[in-house]
Amino acid sequence: MDLQKMDRDEQISTIKAAIEEKNIRFIVLQLTDIMGASKSIILPVSQIEKILSNETMFDGSSIDGFARIEESDMYLYPDLSTFLVLPWKACNGYSIARIICDVYSPNEEPFEGCPRQVLRKALEEAKGMGYEFYVGPEPEFYIFDRDEKGNAILENNDKAGYFDMAPLDKGEEVREHISLALEEAGFEVEAAHHECGPGQHEIDFKYADALSTADNIMTFKYIVRKIADDLGLFASFMPKPVEGIAGSGMHLNMSLFKDGKNIFFDPDAKNSLSDEAVHFIGGLLKHSKAITAVTNPIVNSYKRLVPGYEAPVYIAWSHKNRSPLVRVPAKRGTSTRVELRSPDPACNPYLALAVVLKAGLDGIKNKIEPPKSIAGNIYDMDLEERLEKSIDSLPISLYEAIEELAKSDTVKGALGKHVTEKFISAKLDEWDSYRKAVHSWEIEEYLKAH
Repeated sequence: MDLQKMDRDEQISTIKAAIEEKNIRFIVLQLTDIMGASKSIILPVSQIEKILSNETMFDGSSIDGFARIEESDMYLYPDLSTFLVLPWKACNGYSIARIICDVYSPNEEPFEGCPRQVLRKALEEAKGMGYEFYVGPEPEFYIFDRDEKGNAILENNDKAGYFDMAPLDKGEEVREHISLALEEAGFEVEAAHHECGPGQHEIDFKYADALSTADNIMTFKYIVRKIADDLGLFASFMPKPVEGIAGSGMHLNMSLFKDGKNIFFDPDAKNSLSDEAVHFIGGLLKHSKAITAVTNPIVNSYKRLVPGYEAPVYIAWSHKNRSPLVRVPAKRGTSTRVELRSPDPACNPYLALAVVLKAGLDGIKNKIEPPKSIAGNIYDMDLEERLEKSIDSLPISLYEAIEELAKSDTVKGALGKHVTEKFISAKLDEWDSYRKAVHSWEIEEYLKAH
């Protein structure tokens, strides 16, 4: 059932019918906080009228970055198009459904700290320019065994690499379980394979409009973790969970459509890339340092963004070549797209898509020309050669990225005042906690030497 194509009355009728037909006993009302964590309230279906009438309240002061305690009452407005019967049964055989919600204040105004609202504002700007924004993500993750206490065992017994098969690939059956659950949840799974690291996997699903894609990323992570847990395993979207092997990224494949046509494609232009596509790339590169605070939002993100593990660290673009930050895959026509390779799956997808869209639109509006594309492998270039080609680098730490964000009116404008202030404050606290901690590397390196 495609609830997006229905009006509200049809959506309500379809949801009520599904509750009866599928023996749904509980509704999970899901939201995402500023830091990208999923939160939920579970209500019995006896409260369905209250849910559908936008009368479900919650304490916003209990969620990071939302509201102060003296103004904490908030409401959940369910987006009925996101109604989903979860692809597993409860212990006694009944079904559970999920609806993603927007957050509203008591005066019935959209809450400025709601990440979905942040993305909606960016999409409204694109719509005002005649564009629809489509995104296809490539989320990577690790699957670990558990010890007797249920903790992840980071020394993975899976020794497979990129595209390997069983018996080297110990996760083939896990990916099958996850893929089947995703398909039951309405995803169109396009590919599922082993990634570079031992125990690392990637499952790609079909692109969609940006808001649906952000919703899908949150649902994808929920399903992956749940299926892994059901199988006695531990799934992690941490960017760099194990030292010395590849980190997990989430490349974003982006395109703009106008009047039903992909405007990044121009058969008469150089490389069949339109001016809009080239300027979109120019905007991404210009704002890439500030964007990084949002697309790579935790201290651990910067353990992935280092040379030697295929993660992009250099601000450049290319056709086909995978070493720069931005790549234009070979396919053209409707499939013409721009791939941003730096984001990781720890990011809040609503905020990440909002800032990359805002940067790209700034490139189009101001006709920002990107530097000359790079054909060679940047990882093989020394510092002198990179300087000669004016190839800069992404921030090397969360603190440096936050400094760049604080200087960028474009990225702060995409996030809005409330989210910007709460995000920067939380991330500075995170950095302060990290820099005060004494880590095992320091003990091994310095304890006996000094």
